[in-house]
Amino acid sequence: MTWRDDPRRLGSAAFRGVRARMPVEHIDASVNPERLSAGGFWVIVGSFEGRIDAWRFAEVEKRPEVRERAQKERPWIGPPQGSWASSLDRSRYLDGVEAIRSDIYAGDVYQVNLCRVLSAPLGFEAPGPDAVALSHVLSRGNPARHAARIVIPASAEIPGTWIVSASPELYLRVDGDRLTSSPIKGTAAPGVPMLAKDDAENVMITDLIRNDLSHVALPGSVEVPELLGVHELPGLTHLQSTVSARLAPAFDWTPAMWEALLDGTFPPGSVSGAPKAAALGIIAREESVPRGPYCGAIGWIDADARQAELAVGIRTFWWDDDRGGTLRFGTGAGITWGSEAHAEWDETELKARRLIGLASAATMST
Repeated sequence: MTWRDDPRRLGSAAFRGVRARMPVEHIDASVNPERLSAGGFWVIVGSFEGRIDAWRFAEVEKRPEVRERAQKERPWIGPPQGSWASSLDRSRYLDGVEAIRSDIYAGDVYQVNLCRVLSAPLGFEAPGPDAVALSHVLSRGNPARHAARIVIPASAEIPGTWIVSASPELYLRVDGDRLTSSPIKGTAAPGVPMLAKDDAENVMITDLIRNDLSHVALPGSVEVPELLGVHELPGLTHLQSTVSARLAPAFDWTPAMWEALLDGTFPPGSVSGAPKAAALGIIAREESVPRGPYCGAIGWIDADARQAELAVGIRTFWWDDDRGGTLRFGTGAGITWGSEAHAEWDETELKARRLIGLASAATMST
C-alpha cells in the first residue's frame, strides 16, 4: 500500500504537512482524555456539543513538503447550488440577533456567536462522496492554513466520519510545553474597513482565550504576541489575535493534561461567546439544530512527539448518510450590543458564499 491508495477504503486523514492512514483504535476522549497524552498519533474530531472522537492511526507521515498526486480522473460531484437549505431562515436569524441583543442589554452576556447549518442532499453509499476531490477543489479555490480531510469508514469496532475543512483558525497548537491559540473575530469583505464593533469583539474574545489558557498555564507565562492582526483570506478579511502560554509542570504531557485543556478551553471561545457558560445557554435556545463538528475541533495529537495542532471547525463540510446522504456546512457571526441584525446575516452569507459555490459545482475536475 502507498499514500496514493484510495483513503475512502482504508481510512485516512490529511492535514498541512501530515498524512495518516489505517485507524486501529477509537476512543471518546471526552470520557478518556488521559489516553491522548499516553502515546500514539490521534486524529481528533470534537463536536461543538462536547463529544471528542479520537482515532489512533497506525501509519503517519509528517513532512512539510508532502503533496498528493493530482487526480485527473476524479471530479467532484456536488449538490446543485439551489438545493441548500438553512437551519435558520433569514427572518428567524434576524429575530435571534435581536433576542441576543436583549440578553446583552439585560447584562446576561457580552457576546454570542449565532450560527446556522446549511444542508443539501448528496446521495452516496458509505463511506460517502470523494473527499479527496472536494479537498482539491477547496485547496485551489480557497486555500487555508488549517485545511483538513478525514475519511474513516465505519465498522463494528470503529465509528466513522467524513469531513473536509478549509479552516483558517487555530484552536490549539501544542509544541512541547508551549501552547498557542489564534482566535478570529471580525470579518469584512475585501477592501471594506473593519468596524469599531469588530475590534471590540476581538479584544473581548482574546481576553476570554487568555483566561481559558490560564487554567493550565505556568503563572505569568500567558502572552498576546499578536492583537488585532489583519489577515487577508480568499473572499474576505479577518481580524486575528494570538495568545501563547507555557504549560504548568502538572499538565506538561501528564495524564491530566488533555482533560484540563479541554475543560478549560472547549468549545473554542471565538465560536461560543463571553461569558462562555451564559453564551452556550443562549446558543442552545436560539439554534435549531446541533452544530456537530462545525465550531468544534479538527486536528491531530502526536503524544510521542509531544505535539498537537487542532483547528476550529469553521469553513467545514461534513457528510452523513442521513436520509440517503446529506452534505452540511455551517456559518455564523458574533453578536454584540453594537450588532445590526441585517449586517450579521450578510456576514454569514459572506462566509458561506465562496465555499458553497465551490462545493456546489456539478462537475469540477481535479
